[in-house]
Amino acid sequence: MTTALSKPKQETVSVNSTNSPQINAASLDSLSPNQQLLPLTALVNSHDRLEIGGCDVVDLVQQYGSPLYILDEVSLRTACQQYRDAFAKHYQGQSQVLYASKAWSCLAVCAIVGSEGLGIDVVSAGEILTALRAGVSPSLIYFHGNNKSLEELTYALESGCTVVVDNWHELKTLESLALEQTSKPRIMLRLTPGIECHTHEYIQTGHIDSKFGFDPNEIDAVFAFLSKSSLNCVGIHAHIGSQIFELQPHQDIGGVMVQWFKLAGEKYGLKFSELNIGGGLGIRYVESDDPPSIEEWVKTVSAGVTDAFVAEGLALPKLLCEPGRSLIGSTCVTAYTIGGSKTVPDIRTYITVDGGMSDNPRPITYQSKYRAVVANHMSASLSQTVTIAGKHCESGDILIKDIQLPVTNPGDILVVFGTGAYNYSMASNYNRLPKAAAVVVEGGESSLIVKRETREDLLRQDCLPERLRQ
Repeated sequence: MTTALSKPKQETVSVNSTNSPQINAASLDSLSPNQQLLPLTALVNSHDRLEIGGCDVVDLVQQYGSPLYILDEVSLRTACQQYRDAFAKHYQGQSQVLYASKAWSCLAVCAIVGSEGLGIDVVSAGEILTALRAGVSPSLIYFHGNNKSLEELTYALESGCTVVVDNWHELKTLESLALEQTSKPRIMLRLTPGIECHTHEYIQTGHIDSKFGFDPNEIDAVFAFLSKSSLNCVGIHAHIGSQIFELQPHQDIGGVMVQWFKLAGEKYGLKFSELNIGGGLGIRYVESDDPPSIEEWVKTVSAGVTDAFVAEGLALPKLLCEPGRSLIGSTCVTAYTIGGSKTVPDIRTYITVDGGMSDNPRPITYQSKYRAVVANHMSASLSQTVTIAGKHCESGDILIKDIQLPVTNPGDILVVFGTGAYNYSMASNYNRLPKAAAVVVEGGESSLIVKRETREDLLRQDCLPERLRQ
């Protein structure tokens, strides 16, 4: 017997902090899928435990250990389908959704999104290899990055990927490599649109002062170069940031990009056919977050691009986008085992877990906020305000500050929501901790998708010169 989160067995199943309004299981159910704090299949089972994908989280930890990333396959596939179906509904031209794999690149994730018809946005040779090994067609792999090496560019061209060119050095390198290719290398240009959004300064990428993309003042020179080059430039790309809740910047981007489309064709004879407007849609990490739905975002960008191109008398381009966080972020949770606690009188109580900044560096890097529950006592009343501390040798290794939880004991399982994006992909071996394992769950079955590292794995790349041996 199971109990849906919308119908908790006893008291409200809260996932709040003292600084946020109450949110309970019932209100979770009324949110649109991309606003969920928990994966779509989450529920409370008859043992008063959190269950995801038909799997008891406590049992998963007993089987696979902790920390443990738990990916809900249904949630990921649903998000892919929402993007795909929304473009079919709201955009009259061709479209292609690309998964921004920097959010989480592994074989299983790439295979799932690829099977839903999505392409892959990559930023390194390693991500190219992962996408290819997962079975993604190279024609659907787009290679980004502001400092691609000669080796990476060669690998991308030999693999048949599209290269999104970021700067002059890269453009001229590709021109020289084109002489060795049997067909013209397929490229796009990344341009800086000059649109700013209200997000963390480290993840604003669309304003003029950015390390990414060609400056607008360079556009004429770049187009002139391309008009005489051996490169097949199929279009242009822009990205204005990430974790964005505003729709207006995405409405505006079409008007900026269409002018460059028009300039390329009328003045330089370049026949662009693709427009990539990036990604950036935010997700709900805490109760106060209020992102648009996937469909609202797609409807907005589709209307913006359509209106801009129709007004200029241009054919609609193939419209590409690159969601990452809004595809994978809410589909995954991280399970930890609780250790000891420490109370500083009249200040704070710390609860420690067996992970921290090595498996989730976002709080210490971006001051990101998260919510959590005690997975083995889902209906217990929230009776204490605590701070969740990681085990690393850094005072700033705090996963969640001031969250209300039930009374906890060593061995309880803490589950942090929304850890699918930029957790595993930014994980480290700080303090020589092995990286965590990851599983995918669906229909009551769990499958390992990333093995847990061992202590011996930590030494795998180390070399000890003979003269240092004792």
